[in-house]
Amino acid sequence: MRIAITGIGCISAIGHNYAEFSNNLLEGVDGVSPITLFDRSRVNRQNAAEVKNYTPEEHFDTKKQLPYLDRFAEFAVISSREAFKQAGLINSEYSDDIAVTFGSGIGGLNTLEEGYKRLFKDNIQRFAPFTLPKLLPSSAASQISLEFGITGPSFGTNSACASSSHAIAIGAMLLQTGQAKIALCGGSEAPITCGGVKVWEALRVLSKDKCQPFSSGRGGVILGEGSGTIILEEYEHALNRGAKVLAELVGFGMSSDAYHVVAPCVNGMTSAMNKALASAQISPENINYINAHGSGTVQNDSTETQAIHNVFGKHAKKVAISSTKSMHGHILGGAGAVEAAACIAALEHQTAPATINFVPGDPQCDLDYVANISRSMAINYVMSNSFAFGGLNVSLIFKKATATGDQQ
Repeated sequence: MRIAITGIGCISAIGHNYAEFSNNLLEGVDGVSPITLFDRSRVNRQNAAEVKNYTPEEHFDTKKQLPYLDRFAEFAVISSREAFKQAGLINSEYSDDIAVTFGSGIGGLNTLEEGYKRLFKDNIQRFAPFTLPKLLPSSAASQISLEFGITGPSFGTNSACASSSHAIAIGAMLLQTGQAKIALCGGSEAPITCGGVKVWEALRVLSKDKCQPFSSGRGGVILGEGSGTIILEEYEHALNRGAKVLAELVGFGMSSDAYHVVAPCVNGMTSAMNKALASAQISPENINYINAHGSGTVQNDSTETQAIHNVFGKHAKKVAISSTKSMHGHILGGAGAVEAAACIAALEHQTAPATINFVPGDPQCDLDYVANISRSMAINYVMSNSFAFGGLNVSLIFKKATATGDQQ
């Protein structure tokens, strides 16, 4: 089955919509800045990739909607509105034929922290009444289905930093098994809270200032926030209703390391990429660009580089690779969806985004990381990698949109 992408939505530190995001992405705009969402003097790592100039009241009714929405769910609804509109599905007759699969690694962290503050600091013995439905990781999927009246299969996926890539793969599977004709897929995260930063500091993997994936002397992760949504659709169904095909999802691969709770494993990464290539029925040489997981930690980046060598052999030196986390930060459970939007932008503009802040010199990172400046080039197939804590791995493959009627 051919699977078309007919809608994209995005909100992140480098743009409030897909057009802003893709423009800033290819311009190499750095979305990392000092934290403003809380008193950053309370944390040691004081930079993050926040969604800037964001006012919830501009997007939601203050009485009817905002009381039920955590910040991560707000982002999820905003990106989904954009994707739904672009796909031409507003007020459509397809509500029962649409699925929602939406990922989050943490869920309503802002709501949880507010509740604990009331209880333990302010000594208020009752939580706000809608605390529980707001903090659930599945609340984004629920709010999306409510927003658009979607009555097909709807649920959240929760697999740490692979959550939204799993959501996209599972959305494709729902189409393949006939459970739906259209799938709204993506992920969202809003982890930039005092407690959120503190728990990452405890792992000693946060960067002091900026995100420098694959670089010599790289310092670790920069937390980001935001959401990405893509609309998957049976190809013929999309054509029959006159939708514009923006790209195709042609393959996906999933694996588990069964190795360690945080340390990466080259075997699991290798397996996910090989399975994605087999699913797409293409060879490694067909891939022109890889949007790497590239979190910026010493271990992850060198392990992913080795896995790419394992899968791509001699072609590994020829494929363009970048980590767009260098610009929008690590959006955790939302990362795969935002990076899917980056892959579609690469296909649309025939340009590989850069790994900004790149400093060469690590002998274990010896591939072409599109250093510092985006690159105009022919791109037909792109791979996107999401490799999560606990060894939960997903690789997705997207293909450039072809003329109507062309075969894959």
